[in-house]
Amino acid sequence: MKDDEIRWGILGCGDVTEVKSGPAFDHIDGSRRVAVMRRDGEKARDYAERHGVPRWYSDADDLIADPQVNAIYIATPPDSHAEYTLRAARSGKPVYVEKPMARTHGECERMIDACRDADVPLFVAYYRRRLPTFLKARELIEDGAIGDVRFAGVTLVGPPAPDHLNGELPWRVLPEISGGGLFFDVGSHQLDLLDFLLGPIESARGHAVNQAGWYPAEDAVSASFAFESGAIGNGIWCFTLSPGSTIDRTDIVGTQGRITFSTFGLDQPLTLVRENGQSEEFLLPPPTHVQEPLIQTIVDALNGRGSCPSTGVSAARTSKVMDCVVASRT
Repeated sequence: MKDDEIRWGILGCGDVTEVKSGPAFDHIDGSRRVAVMRRDGEKARDYAERHGVPRWYSDADDLIADPQVNAIYIATPPDSHAEYTLRAARSGKPVYVEKPMARTHGECERMIDACRDADVPLFVAYYRRRLPTFLKARELIEDGAIGDVRFAGVTLVGPPAPDHLNGELPWRVLPEISGGGLFFDVGSHQLDLLDFLLGPIESARGHAVNQAGWYPAEDAVSASFAFESGAIGNGIWCFTLSPGSTIDRTDIVGTQGRITFSTFGLDQPLTLVRENGQSEEFLLPPPTHVQEPLIQTIVDALNGRGSCPSTGVSAARTSKVMDCVVASRT
């Protein structure tokens, strides 16, 4: 595909493709959307017309077989990620898949094997790996601003979303579709960031429970983990609290200071506290289309001009950690 135009076909043109990802494909040189698919054909047609995409489909195989499509973006719920990836790989087309990569680490391995056998790249939408705040965090760590990293702590707690309590439950809290609850949906971003900043997690264990009974998935998770580097960490995720209880905080603690940031408050500053107590804040707003920097690395990689930091291999590590943490799910 080197030096060729990347012509994207999107499987699942839902909310995430409206602003976060979809328009970015057209903003990057040598990249554009040429087809979209949604099982509801009218919604696919509406999306195509509003975004100026030439063709739309209601069947995934029709989009994958489209000769004008030479790269596939899978933006469906996780229960179809593995199957669609296998179909795209069999067609010889590179794959960019939404996070979490799949429902289980086993499904991730199937996806990796299929793409390796077909000799096509596999990328995953852990786009925070290319956002300014987290690139700054990595730069500070690598420059020794906090010394040797000893510990990482993650806290994400707050209330349930209104649609988790009333009417038809969203797929994010149905394990047969999502793999788990909000821990899989949003906690995966945090665990992937730790992998990006500190290297792979070597071992993990945890407790996953359903405290409120509002939906089938776990709604509270605690975890402890150890990194290959020797650093250790823990995390708590709880979605059964009152609206005023929200905390979104990650601390990276070293021998000479600490770094603190919010994973989802992208308009909030990263704070560096040095060993002498002096602090410094870095406010680094994200782009309008938050996936654009990562998609740029994918286009560059497909054209032989660089590499992407979020691959099937790196994303599968996060899925493995989540599987270990929820192994005792009750």
